[in-house]
Amino acid sequence: MYLWSFKKPALTGLLVLTLFSLTIITSCRKNKSQVGAHLAKETGNKIFSQIDMEEFGQKLKLAIASRSKTLQNPKFTDALYAAHQYEPILVEKYFPDSGLLKAVDVIAQVEDHGLSPEKFKVSKFKSILEKIYQKSEVKDLDAAYQTLIDLELAASYTITTYSQAMEFGLVSPRKIYAQYYTKTKRPDSLSFRKPYQTKNLNTFLDSIQPQGADYKMLQQALKQHTLAPGRSAEESKRLIAVNLERLRWQNNPTEDKYVWVNIPEFQLQVIEKGQVSLAMKVCVGEGRNQNMAPSLTEYDDNELEKDRPFNRETPQLKSLIHSVQVNPVWNIPESIASNEIAKYAAKDRYYLGNKNIDVFYKGKLVEDPETIDWSAADVGKTYTFKQRPGDDNSLGKIKFLFNNQSSVYLHDTPAKAAFNQPVRAVSHGCVRVEQPEELAKALFGTGNKFDRISTGMMSKDPKAENISLPKQIPVYLSYFTCWRNTAGELKFAKDIYGLDAVLYTHLFRS
Repeated sequence: MYLWSFKKPALTGLLVLTLFSLTIITSCRKNKSQVGAHLAKETGNKIFSQIDMEEFGQKLKLAIASRSKTLQNPKFTDALYAAHQYEPILVEKYFPDSGLLKAVDVIAQVEDHGLSPEKFKVSKFKSILEKIYQKSEVKDLDAAYQTLIDLELAASYTITTYSQAMEFGLVSPRKIYAQYYTKTKRPDSLSFRKPYQTKNLNTFLDSIQPQGADYKMLQQALKQHTLAPGRSAEESKRLIAVNLERLRWQNNPTEDKYVWVNIPEFQLQVIEKGQVSLAMKVCVGEGRNQNMAPSLTEYDDNELEKDRPFNRETPQLKSLIHSVQVNPVWNIPESIASNEIAKYAAKDRYYLGNKNIDVFYKGKLVEDPETIDWSAADVGKTYTFKQRPGDDNSLGKIKFLFNNQSSVYLHDTPAKAAFNQPVRAVSHGCVRVEQPEELAKALFGTGNKFDRISTGMMSKDPKAENISLPKQIPVYLSYFTCWRNTAGELKFAKDIYGLDAVLYTHLFRS
């Protein structure tokens, strides 16, 4: 009895394991044969029922390799299909319930997002879907294999390209802009697999539609053919389209409090819990579009390389304001020293003294700058220049510091008249703020540190002093030429750096 009791479970376990293995094999075979059967039933073409999935897998593998240049992400695509034995995943999963037919109708409406359907090869996808129903086009088994491969890869391209465009934007800003340093999340293998893994494709496509109020307002403006000031209907359409793309980039603020500078608007705002707590004018760097041309002309560069900005343009970036310097010392950049300071000093022997500028050679103060030959080549590189604190200091009474690779910052300025100009692209790249003391108060709040800042800025004997923020505050230097303001109004600005034209070209050129 003990022997029987011991052996019986063993035999039962072996039998269960065998049955389980057979079930898996049968299930796999059944699953592999379903695609052809489904197509045959749906299209009424019995040719599809003759498809052998092992042979199909070999053909699909070869097709992916040979068409790698036409695929959205060749490496991701091949890895994904390899993990599924090169089965037609999308057709298998979504064709029987007309999921692909519904999906192509949704994606065809991508013009509502300011994009062209042809960027997603929608017409090609549609034509293959139509072809699969035409017996005259699929007459033999070779045609059946080819049509199924074409449909699977067309669905893969169109659906994954669309889903990534909706979730992340079609264009990577870091790839097209030379001075773009804002951390922006881009698609990866996980996001690429989403359309393959979702239970309901159309529910998924609905879920990835941008829902923000800013985005919806620009969409509405696009549908209503809203005209931007001084722009034609076509130019206005392009203008709204590029700013819809910017809103799709995953780099928008999520913090409760931050400083937002919109470069083309010449405006700074402190945002707290979604509300503007402080707003002021700013001056930004000079740009390449000096004549403020209203037309969104096409950008043309060899091989669509990154744009080539004017060297004084304020960069796009995100960083953290960590401290201020009251009564700052201005370490004059080499470019300004060479192109301006040295030339002024050559013309006016009193220029350096009047501007409180000290000259250094290898770190040592030059006691008598008049001994310098200002006509010598590279004099701006040979010497370094620093402007002492004071009323004439180009940084004014305070500068706001944050780490960045462009060496820019927010700062005060003695040149207040520039804030009255409608176009305030006048600086060397840094951002001049209209109300520096109010900005300091918004960042520091009331208390000892702000009192030190206020007192220092009014001092008759200015001394440079660094004061750190109790909590670092994010700062965004952004670029929007069409946006929804806090009052819910649609606003437009001129493309002072020509960045709209760069983006538009990448969005609509193959």
